Amino acid sequence: MFQARMDRLREGMASAGIDVALITDDDSVYYLTGYYDYLHMEFGRPTILAVPRDGQSLLITPVIDVVMAETVARVDRIAAWNDGDGAEWRAELPGALAKASSIAIEPDHMPPAVRAYVNELAGNKGTVSITPELSRMRMIKSREELQLARHAGEVAGAMMAAGRNAISAGVPEFEVAIATSQAGTRKAAEILNAHYQDTYMSPNTHFLQIMASGQEITKTHHRASTRIMQHGEPVFLCFCGMTNFHRFKLGFDRTFWIGEAPPEQARIYEVAVASQQAALERLAPGVQAQDVHAAYAEVIQEAGYSYPFRCGRATGFSFLENPQLVTGDETVLQPGMVFAVDGSVSTDSFRAQVGDSFIITADGYEQITSHSKDLHDVIL
Repeated sequence: MFQARMDRLREGMASAGIDVALITDDDSVYYLTGYYDYLHMEFGRPTILAVPRDGQSLLITPVIDVVMAETVARVDRIAAWNDGDGAEWRAELPGALAKASSIAIEPDHMPPAVRAYVNELAGNKGTVSITPELSRMRMIKSREELQLARHAGEVAGAMMAAGRNAISAGVPEFEVAIATSQAGTRKAAEILNAHYQDTYMSPNTHFLQIMASGQEITKTHHRASTRIMQHGEPVFLCFCGMTNFHRFKLGFDRTFWIGEAPPEQARIYEVAVASQQAALERLAPGVQAQDVHAAYAEVIQEAGYSYPFRCGRATGFSFLENPQLVTGDETVLQPGMVFAVDGSVSTDSFRAQVGDSFIITADGYEQITSHSKDLHDVIL
């Protein structure tokens, strides 16, 4: 799988006249090699994948992670570097770029120090971007990736069910987050044991739970806090960060109420649900991405509410991939793309959002996250 991706990248490089590509985004490195930064944070230690059009691939990574790199990375050669030892990560780059007339980088995902050094080495030749080629490659998911997407949907469903069951008057928000994390981890472990032999992939969820309740409901990316939920309050759960099985990401959101839904909030919620449904009626191969957004936005605006944020986005090994379901994105949808598709309405005092993930198929779409959106079912 990883070798096939590397071969496709080299084919794209040949067509574009690129001699060497330097890959520095964690998700791109994983996509091409199976190796990723196990620290899960920027710690001043760059990992650089050098892919020549002809020749051996090279992974430059900190010596502190080299044992894992040697275990999982599908590359031809690994060069480990250590803090304060010689030229560190710079040592291998002059040789990797020496014969290159055209050097490609990921401009938005290269650490500034690395980019400055690469610019120095490139001199008057400058650099071009490899991002369009990688984005094109990653738009259409392979059979293996679609299996990951479906399994991620199962993990998401377990988290949503656990979150729903934990919501109650008198309960602090963080208890909901604990419940979702435990349920997601257990479901992920179950799936890993049943379907995968990758003992290095952790089942544990790792992302602060996005949720908001009561008067905090308009704060879209509010994190679970010590706030105590009360009867009659709305509660928003978002798993767009936590739905991350085997590094495959999805989007999944629901709005609930404890005990009862105030009539005006219920009306807004129904518009949000209708806006997602309008988007889904357009979601199909051969349709431009922006047309899906237009259908969703029309429902919201015709109901008297403000023009909304994007309807959705492609997902995969990154939280945000291309294309996006937004005005101006003319990408034509194709089978094998995976999207998070939202319905939403925002006002000054309340916001409602529902969201699910879908695989584009030959004749429409396959839904891979599921939880009832019926108003009676989301009043707990």
